[in-house]
Amino acid sequence: MANPNRRPNSLHSSYSEAMQAAFFDLDKTVIAKASVAAFGPTLYRQGLISRRILIRVAVAQLIFLQLGADHNRLEKMRRSLLTLTRGWERDKVERIVRETLTQVVEPIIYREALELIEEHQAAGRRVVIISSSPEEIVKPLAEFLGADDAIATRASLDADGRYTGELEFYAYGHAKAEAMQAAAKEHGIDLSESYAYSDSHTDVPMLEAVGHPVAVNPDKELMREARAHKWPIVQFLHPMPLRDQKVRKRMRLATGLIGASVLGASGLAVGYWRLNRKTRLVSDHLRRLGL
Repeated sequence: MANPNRRPNSLHSSYSEAMQAAFFDLDKTVIAKASVAAFGPTLYRQGLISRRILIRVAVAQLIFLQLGADHNRLEKMRRSLLTLTRGWERDKVERIVRETLTQVVEPIIYREALELIEEHQAAGRRVVIISSSPEEIVKPLAEFLGADDAIATRASLDADGRYTGELEFYAYGHAKAEAMQAAAKEHGIDLSESYAYSDSHTDVPMLEAVGHPVAVNPDKELMREARAHKWPIVQFLHPMPLRDQKVRKRMRLATGLIGASVLGASGLAVGYWRLNRKTRLVSDHLRRLGL
């Protein structure tokens, strides 16, 4: 049940009867790198790309991090990837991604994004990862993050399950917004009460599709759009492996149990005070982010 004392923009704002959702872009929003580039070394070790291509991927990653991704740059990258992957076996690519997901992606997940995902799920919202990256990367990563669904680019396959070099669906620009609208219709989601997070101005249609858009690590163009529309602007700065977060949670739980058994009622009182203090700190952090 929603807390009536919460501010209207709180993640715990009152529910409408329809389901709410939170849509997260992936690259530079949930993770600190371009997901395709992050798997470059793995694909090289598996013999799918050459050293020359690996270097080109590294350069493209540097440009992406420094300058963002405009339409022309993304189109050039898309055409190059389609040419590169023609003939690859889809099942092999997906298997490689799943087998190396923890090693490749876990160290570059933003802690702030994880906290927001947990907040939205605690509030009963459907969490969706939506990305122009291939579904062979996005879907396993969404499962890894505990998201409810994923929307991603789908490549065309031949009869043998190999990439043809064409696309069935490109999750980019207005197509993202259209996919969100289709998901909303399928699952009964009220987009006017839902949230969306992205770093790129190419995702303005995605942000405009919801009632609560948030610019995360925005590029210059999105920064201008966000300021013009008075959208919240936040910075995610702290990649933190999920493993570290789980270990910390277990340590906190163990500490609380030991304290309770040794100190009895007074220990419980101290633990209760610390829990409330932590809750206030998290709430203050979210308010500073404008949420």
